[in-house]
Amino acid sequence: MSERTVTPIVDPETANDARTDVRNIHTDVVKPHEDAPAERHVDNPGGGKTLGILFALVVLAAIAYGIYHRHQTENALVEKTEVDSIPTVSVTHPVSGSKADQLVLPGSVQAFVETPIYSRTNGYLRKWFFDIGSRVKKGQLLAIIETPETDQQLLQSRAELNRQEANEQLAKTTSDRWQSLLAKHAVSQQEADQAKSNYIAAQAASDASRAGVKRLEELQGYERIVAPFNGTITSRNTDIGDLINAGSGSASPRALFQLAQTDRMRVFASVPEMYANRIHNGTAATISQDSAPGEAMHGFVTRNADAIDRTTRTLNVEVDLNNPDGKLRPGAYVFAHFNLPGSGSAFTIPSNTLLFRAEGPRVAIVRDDRVHLQAVHVGHDYGDTVEVVSGVDANDAIILDPSDSLVDGAHVRVSTTNTKGTR
Repeated sequence: MSERTVTPIVDPETANDARTDVRNIHTDVVKPHEDAPAERHVDNPGGGKTLGILFALVVLAAIAYGIYHRHQTENALVEKTEVDSIPTVSVTHPVSGSKADQLVLPGSVQAFVETPIYSRTNGYLRKWFFDIGSRVKKGQLLAIIETPETDQQLLQSRAELNRQEANEQLAKTTSDRWQSLLAKHAVSQQEADQAKSNYIAAQAASDASRAGVKRLEELQGYERIVAPFNGTITSRNTDIGDLINAGSGSASPRALFQLAQTDRMRVFASVPEMYANRIHNGTAATISQDSAPGEAMHGFVTRNADAIDRTTRTLNVEVDLNNPDGKLRPGAYVFAHFNLPGSGSAFTIPSNTLLFRAEGPRVAIVRDDRVHLQAVHVGHDYGDTVEVVSGVDANDAIILDPSDSLVDGAHVRVSTTNTKGTR
């Protein structure tokens, strides 16, 4: 195609202006246009409108589905949140009956016979023959005491006894003579009776002197300190040259020796009041001590106080046992083991089910997915389990490890894995 020339166009407002600049004259060159298609073909004049409607419906459906899905998701989240807010708990069931107890109590060992040995006379210790740890026999000499004052008093008393015996003999002779003279009517009855009375008085004086001599001889015999029974010297509190005071003559006498019979021992233990009715004379006991953990000695409850101590609320019991090899020593700290029969009317539950509140011990029982705090009476503590005397039965579902903040009526969900109480 040939190019066309376009006539310049002049702005009407500046047509008469002398200062019209040729710059306001624009010349545009228009390229030749391509030939337009000869004709346009339209297959379906209403198809575009239909497609638009369909597209709009699809968009609305997608929006509606999104809204519905979001609503469902929100509802599921709310439900899940509500479910997650309900705590899941594990439960256990009480076990009927109570296992046999092994009651372990601290005990104190005492010798079957133990006594301090005092002096019965004053003096000075001349010599001792046995030290601590020595085994002695009954009547064996332990020490000798010098008693010079007692010795002198004994000599004086014997001399006095001799004088009194001489007076007694003279009084007897005089009385006999006066009685023979009375028979001849040579003396009066009064004089004969007086002579007889003097003889009786002389006899009494001799007896008194004789008793004094015997007393001093007994005191002199206490110069020899002997063992009163077979045993072991556990203490010696004197030495050669010590001033010895008689045990009964001093406000605070000092024992010379401590003697203990150790072939048979006594073990004393204080039984808590709750166990008092389950321990009787004849109950078997096993004695152990930390110094010999692998050894045990067996005995029986020989006697008990049959009264509860008001201060400690315990029952004092005594276990007697033989000690031929001396494994037990007086004063030792031991443990007394008592096997007590269990109680058939009680239940056993794990220790970690208890809640300790101001009102007393409680357990959390699940009923219809709700918590019920039940008061219980705890009997014996076995460590990992406890005996419950009242408050629960075998069908109760008791929560394990309950939270301290758990309240009565709280909604809970029970775990599918339950734990049976162990005995």
